[in-house]
Amino acid sequence: MKFINKVLTVVCVCMFVSATAQEDPPADVASTTSYQGGKKKIDGVIATVGDYNVLESDIDKAYLEITSQGSSIADITRCQVLGRLMEDKLYAHQAIQDSIIVGDDQVREKLNKQVDYMVQQLGSMEKVVEYFKKESEEDFRADLSEIIRMNSLTEQMQDKIIERVEITPEEVRTFFKKIPKEDLPVFGAEMEVSQIIIEPKVSDEERQKVINQLKTFKKEIEEGASFFSKAVLYTQDPGTKSNGGYYKMNRRTPFLKEFKDVAFSLDEGEISEPFETDFGYHIIMVEKIRGQEVELRHILLTPKVTTEALTEAREEALLIKKTIDEGTISFEDAARQMSDEKETKANGGVLINPRTMDTRFELTKMDPKLYSQLVNLKDREVSMPIMDEDQSGKKRYKLLTVINRYDEHVADYSKDYIKIKNLALKEKQISEIGKWSDEKIKETYIKINGEYRNCEFTNNWLKK
Repeated sequence: MKFINKVLTVVCVCMFVSATAQEDPPADVASTTSYQGGKKKIDGVIATVGDYNVLESDIDKAYLEITSQGSSIADITRCQVLGRLMEDKLYAHQAIQDSIIVGDDQVREKLNKQVDYMVQQLGSMEKVVEYFKKESEEDFRADLSEIIRMNSLTEQMQDKIIERVEITPEEVRTFFKKIPKEDLPVFGAEMEVSQIIIEPKVSDEERQKVINQLKTFKKEIEEGASFFSKAVLYTQDPGTKSNGGYYKMNRRTPFLKEFKDVAFSLDEGEISEPFETDFGYHIIMVEKIRGQEVELRHILLTPKVTTEALTEAREEALLIKKTIDEGTISFEDAARQMSDEKETKANGGVLINPRTMDTRFELTKMDPKLYSQLVNLKDREVSMPIMDEDQSGKKRYKLLTVINRYDEHVADYSKDYIKIKNLALKEKQISEIGKWSDEKIKETYIKINGEYRNCEFTNNWLKK
């Protein structure tokens, strides 16, 4: 496991290593030069997996990227890096054989999001290009696009391999019993948290302003204006602002029902009337319909909340806190009856950890903002109303309480069943991927050149 984690770190850090183009030059054809052991080596194909090649320089780039991040490469061999790169190529090659397609629009959407994030972290596009040692923004975007395409193929292929893998309670029990007592995992301190959300009331006047603005956009676009430009300038959906409001979806895509109902009711080129969801008001334009999939653009506008409405929401939250503190109603019942958050009110306001999908939050991995709001609360104490703002800038007030605390402890089957089940399922999935790899390696064209044939790989790449 230590080796696997180390190699995974290599792959994550080396974002420009795994995307060697499908049509690389034939084996032993020179393209660049690399250095190993003080000797000058001609760069060429050192391995081929199906339709994909791995170059000598790919491994050199891996080491360069790892060291540029301040990490040690002392215990990572070239053979280990090559083995991991070949795994990625095997997934991608088989994904294509299985007709898994990664569309250009899908790549572009992910590319824009990643570039926006990098620019935000480093300050400018120029600094991003310099940081990743690229000649130009065009080179950076081209390389990153190939990385995204390769990673998407790999992810979809892995998902396909494990999609039917399930685990029974008896398998979970067997998994737990076979772990030596001294090797049982230790789970950090955790807490369970509940919240009540109070949304400020939006006036009819503000709602109508937004609806009228969206109707104006619709008219202007129908008269020739660009939907893309309108979305970039005006949408309040941060996830699609940079790509002009673009989404690709099918009936199974986890979107709000109201959004999907409108999207699948439109013809190509048709623009919807303004409609409402929990996020605000939208208009949608369908660009393409491909079987069960639609490609669309949308603009989201959220009505403004007045200062008076915010004050009223805070006063309402204070009143709810008072009734809970006085014992008139429990926090759970107050959440069910008074919270404005659909996702949590049904279960008494209990938050679900998005990382683990259970109700516990490990303190060392908790969102720092949430932790700071909870750290001084006693058990069952209700916080003062806290101003909260979502990604789209929507403001609201929340009340928080800690309903349970769990000290750091060695794994206990009855108390930590969900975590143990997840570990057992992950082991079973890894085993399934291992069986798949063994089978596909046997039937896939694989060639390893030169000194790399002396490597001792985890997988049977040499088909011995």
